[in-house]
Amino acid sequence: ASIAFAQLPAIGADLHGGIFFGITTRKDGSHCAAILLPDQSGKLTWKKAMNWAKKLGAELPSRPVAALLFANLKDKLTPAWHWTSDEDDASFAGLCNFDDGHQYSLHKSYEGSVVAVRLIPLTA
Repeated sequence: ASIAFAQLPAIGADLHGGIFFGITTRKDGSHCAAILLPDQSGKLTWKKAMNWAKKLGAELPSRPVAALLFANLKDKLTPAWHWTSDEDDASFAGLCNFDDGHQYSLHKSYEGSVVAVRLIPLTA
């Protein structure tokens, strides 16, 4: 599924079962509407977090998407560390602190909080 740029609502409005929080660009250059899903999980390891999001038909936010999420929907987020989808190496992955926006890496066995996002491709 995709959505036309002209059909995007205001930041913070409902869109496709979640909350629209901006536009992001993937590494391949395609643009997507970013949606925060209402489902949030308690503490999970990175691998369990990735699987949890996939079961929802979603994904963990990348570091840039987590920064956009924090910038635009801070009031909707639990002020705690949350996993990102960015894997640093076999042992470490990225986290974003939704209290202050700082991003770090921790061992994947750490149990962090989790949010799921859906990125919907934009059409002209």
